[in-house]
Parts: sequence; structure tokens; C-alpha cells
Amino acid sequence: MLDDITVGYYNSETKIYVSRGNNTNEDDVIDPNDISKISNYVLDHFTERSNHLRPVNTESHVAYQVMGLCEQSDNKLGQVMSKTAYRGSKIDELNFFDGNFTYQSFSNLTEQEIRPNLKLSKGRLENLYYPVCIKTLKNYLKKREAQVNRRVKPQVRLSQKAFSDSGGFHVSCLATGFYPRHINLTLFRDGEPVDDHEITGDLLPNGDGTYQMRKSLEFSAVKHKYICSATHLSLDNKLDVTLESDHGEPFKSVIPSVLTVSALMLVFGAPAAIVKKRCAAAVIPWKRRRADTFTTSLSEHTAVNT
Repeated sequence: MLDDITVGYYNSETKIYVSRGNNTNEDDVIDPNDISKISNYVLDHFTERSNHLRPVNTESHVAYQVMGLCEQSDNKLGQVMSKTAYRGSKIDELNFFDGNFTYQSFSNLTEQEIRPNLKLSKGRLENLYYPVCIKTLKNYLKKREAQVNRRVKPQVRLSQKAFSDSGGFHVSCLATGFYPRHINLTLFRDGEPVDDHEITGDLLPNGDGTYQMRKSLEFSAVKHKYICSATHLSLDNKLDVTLESDHGEPFKSVIPSVLTVSALMLVFGAPAAIVKKRCAAAVIPWKRRRADTFTTSLSEHTAVNT
């Protein structure tokens, strides 16, 4: 994936990489030789790791996942990273940046079990994953630059609903139709940010390639002033929507306004999801945006043991 845009997939059975989601010809983006080298390594890696990790007398299907990524920011090369997870829990994380290699283990594997593979893993990150990932990232950015750099402003609504049975109220702030997906959405009560543990909500995709985020809060019959504040790359200033709660009017109109005064925002972002693909290896370029940071993911897989 390039950012949150699916640009292609690779099928290890047919050994074919297929571009997706764009009208332009992208057959020249990924070198077939690179695909062959990486896919062969990934399949061998999955077989070796899954056989080593699979418990005896356990369920027949066990998920083992790998995600690789690389970054480029302001035309400067960033890190390359590999993360692995087994049965939903992270096992280890490898990072190579500016000539330095780091490794973190989150499993019960001993140092004796890990050490023999570290040198090999470092060599693969530095000499295989890194150059291939950066080259693929740059090629895809040439093809998809307008798509990944587009800006769509959010539409923000703040509404209030009364619960007739309990006498309480439900306040909901919805920002929808925005791109890219990273947005700061904060709910204020009487001028103070509402604590995270009081709020429910998620970041979700819309069918048109944009995103929506909802932040909701339930409270007792006490009068408050609520403000929903949004900041986004498409906005020059933060967008505030105000709601004065009134027990006589369970549904109040909202007044959107653009303010130039800065406020403390809590960042609500969605991490890149690890996509499970059974019995298949994939090579998936991916770009994740942090400010102006581009990221490309090399692989996300699931090994199935029967």
C-alpha cells in the first residue's frame, strides 16, 4: 500500500504482481527480479518461523504476520523496519536507519535462538529490503503523486440527543469526507478537553476514498457547553463547532466557525492494519504519512499450518 491506497498485490502461487486502483500503466514500477528475490525469501522465512513457533497439539490454523516498511521524508531516505507477530502478539521488531541496526524482542525466545539469525536479518534489511523498498516507493510516488497529496476538507457536525428513560444525554461529533486520514478531533466541555476514557469513537473509511471519525459522549442531566474542534491538513485554521446543551431542546443546531486561535489537540490516528492473506505471500508497497513522511510496506502475510 502507498499511504492508505492499495496499489497492488502479489500472488505466490501464480508468481504475478497485479497493479490495482489506478488507470495508468504501472507495469514498470516494480522490478520482476526484485519481486522474485523478496517473495522467495518471504516464503522461506514463513515456513521456517511457523514451524518453529507452532505449539504441539494446538489449533490447526495459526496466524504468523510480517509487516515491512520504509520511509522517505523531504527527499531524504528514512528508516526500513520489519515487525512480526504470532497469534496476534508482536514477536520482534528490526530497524535499520543511517547505517545503524537495532533489534527488539517481545517473545520468550532465548538469546541463543535469536543471535544466529540477527546477522542474516541485518543483511537482508540493508541489502535487499531497503534498496528495493525505496526504489519502489519513489516509482509509485511518480505515478500516484497527485492521488496521495490530495486534500479534502472535513465536514463537521455536532449533535445532542436526549435519553427519555434515563434523563441523560448523548453528544456526538462527526467529521466526515476528509483526506488524508490523519485528523485531530477534540471534544471540549466547558472549555476543557474531555478525558479519553469518557469518549467512544473510531476512524472509518468512506466508500469514496475519504474518511470519517466520530467522537461520542454520554452524560447526566447537567447543562454544559460543548465544542468539537478539528484540525486537518486541508484546513488553514482549526474548525470549531459549538453546541449549547439545553434540556428543553434535545436536538440543537450547530454553528461551525473557523478560528485562528490555537488550542491543545489530542491526536486520534489509525495505525496501519496488518492484512491477513492465507496461504499466500504478498509484496505490498505502502506509504504512511506523518506530516510529510512517506512509508512503504513490503509484506504482510499469514501462515496457515494444517
